[in-house]
Amino acid sequence: MAELLQYVANGLVSGGIYAIVAIGFITIYNVSKVINMAQGEFLMLGGMITVTLISMNIPYAGAAILAILLVTILGILIQKYIIANAKNANPISLIILTIGVSTLIRGVASLLWGKDPFALPPLTSNDPVAFGGITVAQQSIWVILSVLLILFGLWYLMDKTMLGKKINACSVNTLAARLMGISPVKMTMLSFAISAATGAVAGIVIAPLSVTSYDVGALLGIKGFAAVILGGLGNPIGATVAGFLLGLLESLGAGYVSSGLKDAIAFLVLIVALLIKPSGLFGERSVGKGGL
Repeated sequence: MAELLQYVANGLVSGGIYAIVAIGFITIYNVSKVINMAQGEFLMLGGMITVTLISMNIPYAGAAILAILLVTILGILIQKYIIANAKNANPISLIILTIGVSTLIRGVASLLWGKDPFALPPLTSNDPVAFGGITVAQQSIWVILSVLLILFGLWYLMDKTMLGKKINACSVNTLAARLMGISPVKMTMLSFAISAATGAVAGIVIAPLSVTSYDVGALLGIKGFAAVILGGLGNPIGATVAGFLLGLLESLGAGYVSSGLKDAIAFLVLIVALLIKPSGLFGERSVGKGGL
């Protein structure tokens, strides 16, 4: 039982990261109908920029905040100067476009930082915390707390604020939102900013658990997108649940089957689930089809 609980704890940490990436995908998709395949690069940049700023003797907190700000600005620039100028492109073309953006960011990162991994110090101590028969790194607790705070913040923004209602209005019907005086362009830009910021936060909190490098965001982005598809495209709750489910399956598969099959097991479950229910476990949330 202790072994099982340890695997579950590890899976929840990984699943929380996948859930954040998935929410980033959906935040953009629901407003603009764009599937941003560069989402994983926001995580990579969050960790790499923080490492660089700390090496310049900037305090940890200041480095993290500045990194989040810079990544957020990058997300806005991508929407304003790339996505917005391709608003008449079909969905497949937009996906290929964002893949190109992802590749470009990764290439520039490899030039700036090289291909060697970098270590980011933990927020608190390296000493693990033991409770209930399991041992958890203190940084893992920060990861879970960050996930919960991000999910709560996004829920509060979307359901309890006027700004969130404007975003939701654009996701339901772009034309009606425009007639009500809401700018879909600004809401789309905001969705990219939110997605980039949450991705940067995720990248900062997960970097101390292993290492960060120029290509760390590629696989995380794919797994986050897998959670989106598994949970149901456009369904934030479904994507969150699917993200945690993928993390648990990976951890249990690595523990009881083979660590070499860790990634393969998660995607095998995804394939089987989609063969049984192509719309995802929770189906797609009903959203309008007009976007920018």
